[in-house]
Amino acid sequence: MTDKYRIDDHKLMYHVGRVNDWLGGHIVYPIYMELSPSGACNHRCTFCGLDFMEYKKRFLDTEILKTRLTEMGQLGVKSIMYGGEGEPFLHPQMSEIINHTKASSIDVAVTTNGVLLTKEIVQASLLNIEWIKFSFNAGTKETYAKIHRTKSGDFDIAINNIAYAVEYKKQHNLKCAIGIQILLLPENSGEILTLAKIAKEIGADYIVVKPYSQHIFSKTVKYSNIKYQDYQHLSSELSKFNSSSFNAIFRTETMKLWDKGERNYECCLANTFWSYIDSGGNVWGCSVYLGDERFNYGNINQSTFKEIWEGSIRMSAVDFIEKELDVSHCRVNCRMDKINRYLWELKNPPEHVNFI
Repeated sequence: MTDKYRIDDHKLMYHVGRVNDWLGGHIVYPIYMELSPSGACNHRCTFCGLDFMEYKKRFLDTEILKTRLTEMGQLGVKSIMYGGEGEPFLHPQMSEIINHTKASSIDVAVTTNGVLLTKEIVQASLLNIEWIKFSFNAGTKETYAKIHRTKSGDFDIAINNIAYAVEYKKQHNLKCAIGIQILLLPENSGEILTLAKIAKEIGADYIVVKPYSQHIFSKTVKYSNIKYQDYQHLSSELSKFNSSSFNAIFRTETMKLWDKGERNYECCLANTFWSYIDSGGNVWGCSVYLGDERFNYGNINQSTFKEIWEGSIRMSAVDFIEKELDVSHCRVNCRMDKINRYLWELKNPPEHVNFI
């Protein structure tokens, strides 16, 4: 079974019009955005790349956000993933935010550890979620508690919450894709297949095994020297779980890129097609450089999204990112890596491209 969700690839080629406008030098709005409704988190995962954000107990203002979401939908934003520096379901109005996002003609996704996904939240918002991905990084309670740095009881709570979401989805014939994501680490490498078995048994749509990526500002460096060539055998073993209703995805290509650390592009071109809003309302051009004011476009609490996106601060930042930023210092396998590879080829095509 193939990776039908293209998790180990990108989907920018499905937005030809937007890409063509960009190639023509026009201002284009992001297709995809990531928003952190909550800066706080109920876990302290050992691998957390955003630990430098310090899990501040701050939350996006619901009414301001709803106003901006309406505007963003009108401007052409197509999708939003709620996740980022904190646990989204710590926000007390998360269901309301999800539902308003969809009502604004923006597709919704959520990345969560799942512990706070109550039955009430599922019933109130699952209808309006395109996909929900559970960060679940072990196959046993003991390892889960060590990696997530939480109590072992959260293992069963999260599993039961996922199982309920699956049951509710089936009962109401919803299209929401429900998946489990595990970051492959030395501590959990022996439990990948165990978790895959659990995921399939509870009725999840997929499990994805992804590599670690060292954030340049992260306080955590213990995993920075992982070599994924040592784990490639897991790909064939994991594929045995594939069926017509379950997709087991081992991100082989992304792991190879991590091991090689190579890029085919000399500058970042992808920042136009996506953006990140932190839990304080700041709009960023890159989630790797959170806190670096050169990448801060403005704040949705003070300005409209149109003012921010078309403003001189963002224009200057984009110019800096494309002309001066040294991407060799960027995060390997950053969120926009595959898109940058695609855009670089469009801007710098090889010879003989007319011989299609």
